[in-house]
Amino acid sequence: MSYVDGFVVAVPEVNKEDYRAMAAKAAPLFKEFGATRIVECWADDLPEGKLTDFYRSVKAEEGETVVFSWIEYPSREVRDAANQKMMSDPRMKEMGENMPFDGKRMIYGGFSILLEE
Repeated sequence: MSYVDGFVVAVPEVNKEDYRAMAAKAAPLFKEFGATRIVECWADDLPEGKLTDFYRSVKAEEGETVVFSWIEYPSREVRDAANQKMMSDPRMKEMGENMPFDGKRMIYGGFSILLEE
């Protein structure tokens, strides 16, 4: 069964192209390490909730929008091995030094597939 890493992050709207370029540069590395699919989504229809919403989840500030992303792997084992490789890969370290967003406000986690149609 597939395994998914999910991410939500606030990105300054002026950094949209920088974010897209960073994602395009990182995608081949994720695939090299075992990912089967990478999806990056730029928010364009996010309702503001009364208790919580995507904006609050990442403490989005004025001029920022939300990016929702996921990376699919064949299994959790492949994902875990990929994460280990990424942490020691100098290409990933270099990208990590120039992120077009505040990584401290990123939320992420691994998910087992519950239903897939």
